[in-house]
Amino acid sequence: MNDFELPPDRVAGVDEAGRGPLAGPVVAAAVILDPRRPIDGLADSKKLGECRREQLCQAIQQSALAWALGRAEVAEIDRLNILQASLLAMQRAVAALQPPPEYVLVDGKHCPQLACPVRAVVGGDGRVAAIAAASIVAKVHRDREMRRLDDRFPGYGLAMHKGYPTRAHIQALRERGPSPVHRRSFGPVKRLLETMPGGAGDGDE
Repeated sequence: MNDFELPPDRVAGVDEAGRGPLAGPVVAAAVILDPRRPIDGLADSKKLGECRREQLCQAIQQSALAWALGRAEVAEIDRLNILQASLLAMQRAVAALQPPPEYVLVDGKHCPQLACPVRAVVGGDGRVAAIAAASIVAKVHRDREMRRLDDRFPGYGLAMHKGYPTRAHIQALRERGPSPVHRRSFGPVKRLLETMPGGAGDGDE
């Protein structure tokens, strides 16, 4: 998959899941692949079905030299904005890697501040195997989190749409008001809160 020469050092790929949803945390993953244990089928997580992502996630966790997760919570997203919260989640994921990376490749245009060299790669989840692996691990773990949140806050369909602004999700928000895990700084939720008595809504506990 790698379509440009990688640095010779221990290279971590980093990606996140959950920038676009109206609810839940943003989750980042960092993965250092083992060149002696290649994993077939790595690709951008958005191009894989759920079953295949789960299979690959298990293979990555078993075969990688190191992998780790980082996250930013809803309150941090609302306070910092989603870009800065995503970069914070990436920082936390990289900091949790053991052994630590000597070089980091991040999907997209923006780099978190790290203690080691870092490079942003546009379309990296389709170009760099380690970033593709990170995208899969981040997506799988965030989806699992959203299924758990659906149990805590039923009625929004979080397990189905994972917090994205589907028609059913918007309708549930109108009927129930936002839950504690909805991002109040995001337009659809913010506009709804402005129309509610007292300008707030916590959904069902």
